[in-house]
Amino acid sequence: MGRHSCFIFLFCGILVPGILGFPQTNTSIDCDSLLPNYEAEPQTSAPPYIIAVSFDNFEPGNEVQVTLEALGDAGFKGFNLQAREIDGDVPVGTFKITDPNTKGVECHNMTNSAVSHANSDVKQKVTTTWIAPQDVKDLQFIATVVQNLENFWVGIESKTLTPTHSGSVNATGKSKRKVCFSV
Repeated sequence: MGRHSCFIFLFCGILVPGILGFPQTNTSIDCDSLLPNYEAEPQTSAPPYIIAVSFDNFEPGNEVQVTLEALGDAGFKGFNLQAREIDGDVPVGTFKITDPNTKGVECHNMTNSAVSHANSDVKQKVTTTWIAPQDVKDLQFIATVVQNLENFWVGIESKTLTPTHSGSVNATGKSKRKVCFSV
């Protein structure tokens, strides 16, 4: 009886998750290429997902809310989201994990430099917080989104965010303006 129990435990714990389909929580998306770790080709059609950001401008230390959302009924099971400088190929800044459907990912030895799915549940929307680093140029958030084994999109981009180094943006990302009058 002991051998059968051990076999059943191993079968359920190792083989069943792979049979049930992508993505499992241990499935990864490469930090550099943003490709999932299985052999399939990305979709070339327009992605049914968007990346929305709370601010157009930021200063070092600002927190920017970033939302990855499905445009229609087709949700997503897996994703990898990063901030990259325009024409850059490595993540910049860090993410503060606030959504239970997300987890931080270490890329290039930097903790939470990307954010990914924490489970294989179908999601319509996930929200996270990105913390702006020092000395960064114009950037975009870039994502890979996995709908299922056959359908995934690579290189989904947000609008461009611009650093503001003049002190005209406060810690919440809102503009500060000083007005002087002369009589």
